Amino acid sequence: MPPSDKPRVRFAPSPTGYLHVGGARTALFNWLFARHEGGTLLLRIEDTDIERNRPELVDGILEGLKWLGIEWDEGPLFQSQRLDLYRAAAERLLASGAAFGCYCKAAAYSGGDATPGGDEDQEGEGDDEGPKVQKSVACPCRDLSDADRAAKEKAGVPRAVRFRVPRAGATQFEDAVFGPREVQNAEIEDFVLLRSNGLPTYQLSVVVDDIDMRITHIIRGADHLSNTPKQALIYRALGAAPPIFAHVPLILGPDRTRLSKRHGATSVGSYAEEGFLPEAFRNFLALLGWSPGEDAEFLRTSELIERFSLSSVSRTNAVFDRAKLEWFNTQYLQKPPVEYVLPYVEAELKRAGLWEGSQASRDPAWFARAVELIRPRTRLLGDFTTWARAFFTDDFDYEAEARDKFWKDERLPSMLEKLAGALDALADWNHDACDAASRGVAAAEGVKAGVLINATRVAIVGRAVAPPLFETMVVLGKERVVARLRRAVPSVRPN
Repeated sequence: MPPSDKPRVRFAPSPTGYLHVGGARTALFNWLFARHEGGTLLLRIEDTDIERNRPELVDGILEGLKWLGIEWDEGPLFQSQRLDLYRAAAERLLASGAAFGCYCKAAAYSGGDATPGGDEDQEGEGDDEGPKVQKSVACPCRDLSDADRAAKEKAGVPRAVRFRVPRAGATQFEDAVFGPREVQNAEIEDFVLLRSNGLPTYQLSVVVDDIDMRITHIIRGADHLSNTPKQALIYRALGAAPPIFAHVPLILGPDRTRLSKRHGATSVGSYAEEGFLPEAFRNFLALLGWSPGEDAEFLRTSELIERFSLSSVSRTNAVFDRAKLEWFNTQYLQKPPVEYVLPYVEAELKRAGLWEGSQASRDPAWFARAVELIRPRTRLLGDFTTWARAFFTDDFDYEAEARDKFWKDERLPSMLEKLAGALDALADWNHDACDAASRGVAAAEGVKAGVLINATRVAIVGRAVAPPLFETMVVLGKERVVARLRRAVPSVRPN
């Protein structure tokens, strides 16, 4: 491989599924490494698996990467547009004797003319399962005489191309995470390079592309360790030095099995729809199998880039902890300046149809004050359009549980009417004035202040739990608070 001053890495998903957590973490590690080293990230779509590919998923993968904030420098490049390159490489390997023609029927024995889903499948960074390990076997076609081959060709027997794995010795490679690795060649089957239909297998296409694209480091899941000896053999047979490999630990579910749909959402798009912030998701993903040291957790993206190194990647599988992800999301909703959160809240309000014509859209300063008040109690972006809906629209319902608990006193309709009048008469609209007016009405009616305060909260925001009442009143404004108190009166009257 030609020397390079700066690293070149690639993320290479196959469009057989959406971008899921494992693939997103692989993409993130490649991106962090490239940015830390001042290198290049290339995006390659490995779409030669015509039976399993779903071309429409390419857009979903790209959207997932963009949402996550992973920007690639080159691509996307599509393997389906490079088939001639792979076929030419197969012919070179045939000519050199490193490969041979195979005339066996597909799947006639382990390591046969590989069909999608076997060891020769796509890299599958978006799949729930990794490549399957097959039993080692030498293909009998490797020993065919020239006459036998000529006879099969004349008879039109379909031909695949297999790599001629040495039957003695061992294949070695260096892994930046797992260290030196060695596999006995007797354990490696004569694997397929080119199927009998002319399509390349994963093993061939990935190596040809990585050579052609001058990839210096391959960062991928540890489930690909079993593929690496085969690829190292191809590199050397093509006269290229293998790149530096870095196999990162797998991501497991809480039950310590490979993360899959049975553990819940695995698609990155699902987490975007749920209301997670991209930077929170990046921070969480980065710590699945990598440690910055010093027990640091809340790390803005610039810090992740500054600290990231392959030497700090763990060999131990990581566990996906949904509760921890939600904790990260609360940190990013609450810690940065409110200006950081506003665009995400605006997008959420638009999604829910609460933006157009709202005070939030007309008054940026008010919008910022409202979000600042709400966000200490938020967990997901959807909280702004669910329990906090009443801040952005008058179209909200009274929570049944809150009504049953706080609207029981028969005197409340009268008290809410009197409170509306007292608040409407205020010359200054501020926290202390709203507090004094509310307590004054409660005292005059001979009830505890908490009775009126809790009933008022339900009247103006529809819920029992919300930000502090008088701060909420200030943000909502006099006109809206008074109107909502009067609107609630008929609903509070005893049946």
